[in-house]
Amino acid sequence: MQVISPRNGARQSSHAVVVKVKVHNFQLAPRHFGGEPLLGEGSIRFGLNRVPDCVDPVKLQRAINSPFGNGRLVGKSFDYPEYAGPNGALAEQIGSAGSYSPATRPEIYYHNLKPGFYRLVVNLAQNDGSTTPFNAVTNFQILSSSGYGPNCKGGKVPSVKAAAFG
Repeated sequence: MQVISPRNGARQSSHAVVVKVKVHNFQLAPRHFGGEPLLGEGSIRFGLNRVPDCVDPVKLQRAINSPFGNGRLVGKSFDYPEYAGPNGALAEQIGSAGSYSPATRPEIYYHNLKPGFYRLVVNLAQNDGSTTPFNAVTNFQILSSSGYGPNCKGGKVPSVKAAAFG
């Protein structure tokens, strides 16, 4: 699986993003969504989180050094109907809202995004929603109208590194 858009490290002023993925050797099966697992078919799980603007330097260093996900600091989820539209509504229906938005097409539309850094994790899932080992990650930034980043206080530092660009 490959994320076609947005590209890793993309920067945009629009507060909406159309995510498109290319799936290889896997059949998306809308008619079997929520059903029994069948080899080589299922759906997609999109998980969008906003990376916190400012973090404690110790927490940032711990995230960067983590063997479980280099540079990850998980922030607010955008997998709710007000951000992910019909996919977010489906997430609410199946109980995954705030965790991931399911999809039976290789795309999703997120809107009403605030300026900041975002991390999107995409997983292939079996018909019953359980994940497969196949995933892709992309990071992107929504620019503020001023063009400036966060003004961190109290010893906190901007968490640009936490978005894991590169």
